Amino acid sequence: MATPVLDKVEAESAASPYITVTFRVRRFNPEVSAEATWEDFQLEIDPKERVLDGLHKIKWDLDGTLTFRRSCAHGICGSDAMRINGKNRLACKTLIKDINPEKPITVEPIKGLTVLKDLVVDMEPFFQAYRDVMPFLITKETNEPTRERLQTAEDRERFDDTTKCILCAACTSSCPVFWNDGQYFGPAAIVNAHRFIFDSRDEAGEQRLEILNDRDGVWRCRTTFNCTDACPRGIEVTKAIAEVKKALITRRF
Repeated sequence: MATPVLDKVEAESAASPYITVTFRVRRFNPEVSAEATWEDFQLEIDPKERVLDGLHKIKWDLDGTLTFRRSCAHGICGSDAMRINGKNRLACKTLIKDINPEKPITVEPIKGLTVLKDLVVDMEPFFQAYRDVMPFLITKETNEPTRERLQTAEDRERFDDTTKCILCAACTSSCPVFWNDGQYFGPAAIVNAHRFIFDSRDEAGEQRLEILNDRDGVWRCRTTFNCTDACPRGIEVTKAIAEVKKALITRRF
């Protein structure tokens, strides 16, 4: 019996889908040096894979000391926000083929927050600003509610966009005001304040507005739209900030 031979079409279809890509990663280890450096890694990878997959290959196969955050790998947890080719993105949602793999793919930590090691930054200032705006439902009731707090579809739609935030810090760390002054609350904190200020069931809108009326609050925004462009969830961040400003002026929300 003759050995089957692949014809030309079958041979081409069986060709490897992998391409050679250079990952240029910004490295920093305070135990080794006070200066950050760039390091190149050559990878064989399917262009339909994600930047996160490339980082996994580096860590698992080339250099186990590479440090970065990730968790769900599906764009929900927000852990793997980083600067990829100069833009804030989630590594788990960025496909290799979409960022010109013919040139080195640069990967570095998000800006405005202290780098702890490699791609990991200190998120505590970011989360403190989030906590400061009281991102939870507040009512004047002192007892447990006896029934569901009802809300119309129209009332829900008023703040629906800002419920999408996953606290990845991509918007805040894309803001030039935040880069220059880490005291600014930042877009993400304002977005999460917006989510409750405009919630018809909440009764602490005035308190949140006063918090954001501070000199490090909403008035620091310069409307550059960096935050909206950076948001991996498509939230209209700049619009939400403008609505909070309007509420502060009119006291109507």
